[in-house]
Amino acid sequence: MDANKKYNALVTGATGGLGTAMCIRLANDGFHVIANYNSEEKAVKWREKMKEAGYEFDMYQCDVSDYNAVHDMIQKVEAERGPIDVLVNNAGITRDGAFRKMTPENWDIVIKTNLYSVFNCTRNVINQMMDRNYGRIINISSVNGQRGQFGQANYSAAKAGIHGFTKTLAMEVARKGITVNTISPGYIATDMVMAVPEEVRNKIVAEIPIGRLGGTEEIAHLVSFLASKEASFITGANYAINGGQHVY
Repeated sequence: MDANKKYNALVTGATGGLGTAMCIRLANDGFHVIANYNSEEKAVKWREKMKEAGYEFDMYQCDVSDYNAVHDMIQKVEAERGPIDVLVNNAGITRDGAFRKMTPENWDIVIKTNLYSVFNCTRNVINQMMDRNYGRIINISSVNGQRGQFGQANYSAAKAGIHGFTKTLAMEVARKGITVNTISPGYIATDMVMAVPEEVRNKIVAEIPIGRLGGTEEIAHLVSFLASKEASFITGANYAINGGQHVY
């Protein structure tokens, strides 16, 4: 990693709670951050909020579950901003429900958004990274992709798939100076989790040995470390950040 170069980091699902923390931390640590989003309405509000906080990120709209749309976005980013050195596959959704009631639509959209997106984005940057002999790919999975969770057969299947993807790709590109790693957060204090009724949230916290929810900045700190030159010997790994809720 050239110390004098400002490296480009693309974060998918940037306008969510985790994505926001990642963008801010990466920017603070010297990366040029490129923020991907899907909802234009949400992005407008997010952009203003970031400006008020002193950050102006390059933003690109794309449904990352659509391979062709991702291809077009990556080409546009590279033409306008230069090569993507760091890819953080963070985009994800939930459509929870007991499997016996799960619709094909809810299975399909979660698998495509949470797992296909990892293929779509990585496939469109990997050859360029290999040509440059440098790259960092960081995939965001979940504790529920490791242990399972009632009502999340679709989500858990997608997040578990990320582990196999990470390990295999890491082996394939290791000699090209590219690292591929996974982070598996537990329950983090995002807006979505904080919107859960307090009594439900208290039950979740009671299952976490550390006794609290994780902070978005804690995940972002690890993302930035794995994106750095100091992490060049770490690849094919999974980092569980769950407060001891699931150990193995």
